[in-house]
Amino acid sequence: MEHAETLSFSPAFDRALEFFRAQENYEVSPLRSLRGPNDVTVLAKDETGRMGLGAFKALGAPYAVARILAQAWQQKTGEALALERLKDSDVRAFAAAHTFVCASAGNHGMGVAAGARAMGAKARIHLAKTVPDSFAGRLRELGAEVVRSGDVYDESVAAAIADAEESGAVLLADGTWEGYTEIPKWVMEGYCVIAEEMRAEFEASGNWPTHVYLQAGVGGLAAAMAYMIRHNWAQQPELIVVEPEAASCLQTSHKAGAPTRADGPDSNMGRLDCKEPSIVAWQALEKAGVSYVTLSEEEGEAAARAVTDLGIETTPSGAAGYAALCKAALPDTHGKDFRPLVIISEGAA
Repeated sequence: MEHAETLSFSPAFDRALEFFRAQENYEVSPLRSLRGPNDVTVLAKDETGRMGLGAFKALGAPYAVARILAQAWQQKTGEALALERLKDSDVRAFAAAHTFVCASAGNHGMGVAAGARAMGAKARIHLAKTVPDSFAGRLRELGAEVVRSGDVYDESVAAAIADAEESGAVLLADGTWEGYTEIPKWVMEGYCVIAEEMRAEFEASGNWPTHVYLQAGVGGLAAAMAYMIRHNWAQQPELIVVEPEAASCLQTSHKAGAPTRADGPDSNMGRLDCKEPSIVAWQALEKAGVSYVTLSEEEGEAAARAVTDLGIETTPSGAAGYAALCKAALPDTHGKDFRPLVIISEGAA
């Protein structure tokens, strides 16, 4: 078992920030103000337009793809790839010989497909039958091969692992387990860009949040955000991790004191419907002093409608932080200086 002390993004997250700033389609995602329940002002980091993919995961897998290929190139040639070399013909020819494989409930697969296409590599994405056909279509538009594997997400993960072992493709998962941690850490480094964008904005405005609500599937986004907030933010908020009642693997692990599976029915918060935690994410969250909230299916759906009505089209997964905020009860509980922050993690498309 790895210890949380091994999870270190600094200065690694600086490499991720440098990588994305060099991309033509990178822009800082907007930090909006929404009207919350009881007229509370809610800060909302809007990831619904992120780099043309419409979700925060545009920052994860594309960065990991570039890191993996750069490492493989250096092992073969001895050259440390500079950013400006990534589009050169010899590097792209090298990338074309690589296939990246993953399982996805939607957005991670989009990131893998987009990252592979940007580098000139190939992607093969395993989807469970619960993933909508619209996601499969978007993956194919990005040039990925789509394979339907299993009835639920866990079965598609197993299929992706077997695929990589049999084909020699590169497994690029966003979850971690014993013996598989390094590549998912690179995915999480990319997510750190979100926290750094907000830190810069809060430093300028002085309007630091008092509470940050972080939705979680396997926990990659929540852990990356929690790590960066605890290490880099001048003012420290409370951190609340939000999961579906049907897939509360991180809270279950917290209570058990070890990474623990949490079984349950399928959740309409599809991108959060993960029954096994990332061991690295769980360890980081344990060090960050977070609390946990779970959501019913109805609470997730109501929050998606509310946030969409406020002008940001999203899903129950994307609005999960807002749902937890609505559930929490508000200024009379937290005081006059209650300044909540949520991440709208994906668009509705």
